[in-house]
Amino acid sequence: MHTLLAQAATAKLKTPPVAWSTLAPLLVLLGGAVALLVLGALLPRRSKVGWHAIATIVVAFGAIGAVVPLWNRVHDDGPMSVVSGAVGVDGFSLFLTVVICLSVVMAALITDGYLRREGLEGPEVYVLMLLSAAGGVIMASANDLIVMFLGLEVLSIAVYVLAGMHLRRSRSGEAALKYFVLGAFSSAFFLYGIALIYGATGSTNLVKIADFLAKNTLTDSGLLVAGLALLLVGFAFKIAAVPFHSWTPDVYQGSPSPVVSYMASGVKAAGFAGLLRVFVVTFGGYRLDWQPIVYWLAIATLVVGAVLAVVQTDVKRMMAYSSINHAGFILLGVQAATARGVSASLFYLATYTFLVAGTFAVITIVGRRGDGHHQLGEYQGLARREPLLALAFTVFLLAQAGTPLTSGFVAKFNVINAAVQARSFWLALVAMLSAVISAYLYLRIVLTMYTPASDEEAADDSKPTARLPIPAAARIALVVAIVVTIGVGVLPDPLTRTARDATPVLVAQGD
Repeated sequence: MHTLLAQAATAKLKTPPVAWSTLAPLLVLLGGAVALLVLGALLPRRSKVGWHAIATIVVAFGAIGAVVPLWNRVHDDGPMSVVSGAVGVDGFSLFLTVVICLSVVMAALITDGYLRREGLEGPEVYVLMLLSAAGGVIMASANDLIVMFLGLEVLSIAVYVLAGMHLRRSRSGEAALKYFVLGAFSSAFFLYGIALIYGATGSTNLVKIADFLAKNTLTDSGLLVAGLALLLVGFAFKIAAVPFHSWTPDVYQGSPSPVVSYMASGVKAAGFAGLLRVFVVTFGGYRLDWQPIVYWLAIATLVVGAVLAVVQTDVKRMMAYSSINHAGFILLGVQAATARGVSASLFYLATYTFLVAGTFAVITIVGRRGDGHHQLGEYQGLARREPLLALAFTVFLLAQAGTPLTSGFVAKFNVINAAVQARSFWLALVAMLSAVISAYLYLRIVLTMYTPASDEEAADDSKPTARLPIPAAARIALVVAIVVTIGVGVLPDPLTRTARDATPVLVAQGD
């Protein structure tokens, strides 16, 4: 007995070797969040220079900088796995890491002026954004379902808090509560799905699962299909796919507008990252079991998002249903389950990040102090008061409608083309019809902005007549969003090639 105790006392805990350089983007985000939190506790909350936002942008660009050598290494030596095969480093994960970091940059630019206007200065929002982005990066590179779940929870918990950050608005707290309760249910479905997948395959590691399914034919795949269905529920909640979209309009309406920008871009990108890696890559051999589900999920998401957006009178709710419709378009690439479909989805996520950031930059500015002026009538006469702001909003709305020479047109064309190549003709037709319906929504907002206010409304003190203050950081966000939206629409080839090179691959343990 004494010998066993002595051996146990002297035994070394065996831990998997870790190539820390391959985790550099994640470590930069986590380290930056911790450093920002510590500095925020030591330095004054209010300052003339928005150093919280500047630090967040520096950290996000630092993570992007850490991606560059990894991208070159993957391009030269091929994908790799680390932490005993639990994390994969390939073009897919690195591409989406950059997308998520860019969503943080754009959201931080919008957030700075918003927090000053609302009297909510402090590092908390930025720290939570960085932590949430770290969770998204984990999801994009997860090679194990347990790691995927951990990334999902890190991503989600931070966003739950972000939704309720405006303490003086009851709707913000209500949005956070709704998001948390429904998110908890979706996480439970996801975790139960992992358990069923483990029961069917004997592993949670995606590489081992794919290898097991390639070498064995399941006589009864009911357990596996049930597990896939539950995993799909968890992912569908994060990407706001119908019928798991019910939280989206209320949460978008109640949450701080800059936070919604991040939710619609970074969170959505992370959700699709997990969906593509798990379903298209790992369970590609069982696509005949899950493709029909995603097919009808995409149709419902496209139709509901387009139709219900038209009947809204609150612009943030309009954009919520518009986001649902865009999720339906990205699902076209997922349903195709081909390399063309994956690259089209990645292209869409990258361009949509700037589109939605620019859109919510305008919404944040028009919302004014209190973040409550989001009725469609608030935009009437905006072109006369703020012609450049109205012009920028028009560009973003037309791009979302899929107008040629914008990034939105190229993105929609790519996913529809991928669906046609996969012979999903009816799905492609539904997508085009939903784009026509959505165009009415976007043109409705544009016409409202360029319609002069009536005499009665001009005399109404509640209606804005003075020019709107536009913070310098928000101006930068708008300029960047416009340049990317038009630039990618005119010259899409560089981003198209990069998205094509970002192929998701499962790599066995290779530390």
